[in-house]
Amino acid sequence: MKYLNPAALAPPMGKFSHATVVPAGHSIAFVSGQIGVDHDGALVGDTAFVQAHQAFSNLDVIIRELGATPSDIVKMLTLVVGADGFGEFARARDDVFAQWYPDGVYPAHSAATVSALAAPGLLVEIEAVVAVPQ
Repeated sequence: MKYLNPAALAPPMGKFSHATVVPAGHSIAFVSGQIGVDHDGALVGDTAFVQAHQAFSNLDVIIRELGATPSDIVKMLTLVVGADGFGEFARARDDVFAQWYPDGVYPAHSAATVSALAAPGLLVEIEAVVAVPQ
């Protein structure tokens, strides 16, 4: 088992690692939910749009640290606070996915609206399962 907490990200906000790689024929990384905080752990904004962009950026840092690219994501889960924030998240996702998946082929992705996330002010959390190339 390999646990990953890249120096380019804020330390986890709880008892978890940002990513875990499980070797078994193919290495699979389970990336913990990324939120809208910068390298120092500061919240980047008060909209789902801004926080989603930062969460995707944080996810990208981890994926590249693993030696993978966004095309290696096999499953994503997104949690967004309140139905009103979902449209803002979707706009940010569309911006990022246009760069990550220009061919229009996307990974599996589940999304849900929730009443709150783990800390006040958080509006978006995105986790992923990544197939790490051998």
